[in-house]
Amino acid sequence: MSRLNRRTLLHSLAAGSLCGAFFREAAPQSPQSPQPKWSDEIARLILAYLESLARPDGGYGWEDQPDSHLTPTVAVVVCYKHLGREVPNKKTVAQFIRTHHPITGENAEAGRHAAELRSLVFEQIIGLQALSEDTSDFHAQVRSWTKPSLYPEMYEPRRYPLFQQETLAVIGRRVLGLPVNDISPELIAYFDSRRRPNGSFNNTPADDGTDGHVTNTYRGLLTLNALGRLDEKKQETTQWLRACQLPNGAFTWQPNAQIGGIDDVAYTADALASLRLLDAVPADRAKCLDYLCSLWNADGGFGDRPGLPSSPSATARALEAFMALGERPRGPRRPAIIPKRLPSGLKPFTIQIEAQGNGSPIEAVELARALRIHLWGAKNSAPGWIERAQAVANERKVPVLFFVSNEEYGTFVEVPGLGIYSHTSDPIWPAGADPGPSYANKGPVPWPEFRDKRIAAIEKVGGRMTWQINDNEEWSRVQIDDGLERGCGYSAIATFHHSQNFAYMLPFLFRYRHLIPFISLQDAHGNEAWWWADELTGYRTIFLATGPTWDGWLKALKENWVVAVRHDFLTRYRTRLLGGAPGVQDFVREREAEWKWWGENPEDLQRPWASVVALTPRDEFEVGRPEQGIAIRVRCWWEGRMQRQKPIVELVSLTVDGQAVTPELVQRHGTAAAKKGTKSAKAAKADGPLVDVYYIHRIAAPSHGKHVAIAVVRKIETNQQREVRVEFSV
Repeated sequence: MSRLNRRTLLHSLAAGSLCGAFFREAAPQSPQSPQPKWSDEIARLILAYLESLARPDGGYGWEDQPDSHLTPTVAVVVCYKHLGREVPNKKTVAQFIRTHHPITGENAEAGRHAAELRSLVFEQIIGLQALSEDTSDFHAQVRSWTKPSLYPEMYEPRRYPLFQQETLAVIGRRVLGLPVNDISPELIAYFDSRRRPNGSFNNTPADDGTDGHVTNTYRGLLTLNALGRLDEKKQETTQWLRACQLPNGAFTWQPNAQIGGIDDVAYTADALASLRLLDAVPADRAKCLDYLCSLWNADGGFGDRPGLPSSPSATARALEAFMALGERPRGPRRPAIIPKRLPSGLKPFTIQIEAQGNGSPIEAVELARALRIHLWGAKNSAPGWIERAQAVANERKVPVLFFVSNEEYGTFVEVPGLGIYSHTSDPIWPAGADPGPSYANKGPVPWPEFRDKRIAAIEKVGGRMTWQINDNEEWSRVQIDDGLERGCGYSAIATFHHSQNFAYMLPFLFRYRHLIPFISLQDAHGNEAWWWADELTGYRTIFLATGPTWDGWLKALKENWVVAVRHDFLTRYRTRLLGGAPGVQDFVREREAEWKWWGENPEDLQRPWASVVALTPRDEFEVGRPEQGIAIRVRCWWEGRMQRQKPIVELVSLTVDGQAVTPELVQRHGTAAAKKGTKSAKAAKADGPLVDVYYIHRIAAPSHGKHVAIAVVRKIETNQQREVRVEFSV
């Protein structure tokens, strides 16, 4: 690939134009692919499906969501454009697209992660342009994309940026008709470095000897086309793309893919659009058409693969593929998918994955009692903590089962050509099992080795692996698909997490909602379960089983009887459910009274106001335990997850056996350095963040018999008071 230069950039905008979603290039028509003519009957069937996704808020959503999202809305708009029909209520739809970026827009729930996801902005632009709306207010943002980004080292050790996001610096300018003379030489060199000798593109530099990815190749070709350089390596690229076709007519992500080499409508659409750009056709055009027709479902929409339910994104990609072939769908459509009926005897139970695994076992057990948590996943707990917590639960007759739920920090998994990433090794397994050592801090591990050794070992002892987060869609899909095909991989996908919704942040995850359960991921940090109570109250995972057992949980995972639930400030105190097989969300909603954590007022989140614990010298995991006698510890509700920011409840009085006592106030600070995210100092300093606050009253020589301690606490905002008591014996 010859080096790009500013002169080439300045003169490149004359070539072609972009329209439609998902990077479709409206290249000049070739004799091999004339535009298909959509009959009224075909259009009627497809549009009926699309309109079933219309929502009262002005946009379109996934079939199991009550409101809209940018990605399905833009997909629907693009389908209308492909079909040559006008979108109903187009001004209202346009306003939704303009104002509902899932990270920065109105009522956003997605939250931010490591990368700037330019693709979401690009969706807004192409959606609005498809509606003939002005997009000039995006000019400044797109023009700010001038240099290669740097991905955070904690997620990708070489800091390689995401290829699909970087190409939008050129493609975005092209769509908006902007000049490109402000693009940096560094970005030019970046594009040069990602093209392989065979003409394909991928996320890592070509000099590592790896092959390309069909989606990244399409985006690379669009970039070249915008720069007037589409003829470079044209023959090599055409041969490479044709080699991506499978015997069933579909395309996969690279020729002879050894991992995740499945057929998919997205891969097929990208390959066909790329071939069309190069004025070429697939090696087996007839089989490709047959494959696309096999995606057409009874409801009028298209699935990502044969037999999968329809989705707006898959429908848009299928129409794009038909247009690239110059063909149209033909029947018969796939018959309606009949969902399996849920068996009788199922009940909803709560599991918290990666909840606290340190601090006070007593408070963890009492939180489980108060919040009706049946399975508590202890994250990276100290030796003996789970056993102690389970013993406390058994003694107090609290029906909670503690299990291991770790995040294996320092584990980096590699997919050749796509990158090396962390934050995708989050295993769970039953207490007492031993799946062997993790790959933490051992350097990059190839995905096949991670799958066959780490995940397989965890599954052998009755555990499962959870997928947490990765902004690289191509890398993620190869991993997830490979596990699904081989039956050894990820068993759950994280969605709700802190103040984030990964499914709304990375909409490609909705492709898997029928195949892999969606869960909430607590990802606890800090020193005490008590300080994680707001997170425990805000979101959780519900599973259906006949009882709250580990086997019941594994059965629910296998059958996708699992729903991630959130109800807190992020959802504006509405209940959002994600995932689950057909009928599971309805089942969970119908039994809301059995698991919900709010009162008649949706904003009235019900959590304990204070914790009162009687400590003995034997309570080894408890802060403030006495050397002899008894110590009464009181913790009140504070705002703040990692550090104490603002008291919500304060202590009014404490009595022991009816006698007022004056407890000592203890405040523990972290280091000032810790506040900045470093780990340099061990000693606590008063100028650091406040990490723990409690009152302690010590009784050196308590009398024999039964005793009771009562704390009166007050909610500061409302002045309401409550009593919290603990009974103990000496």
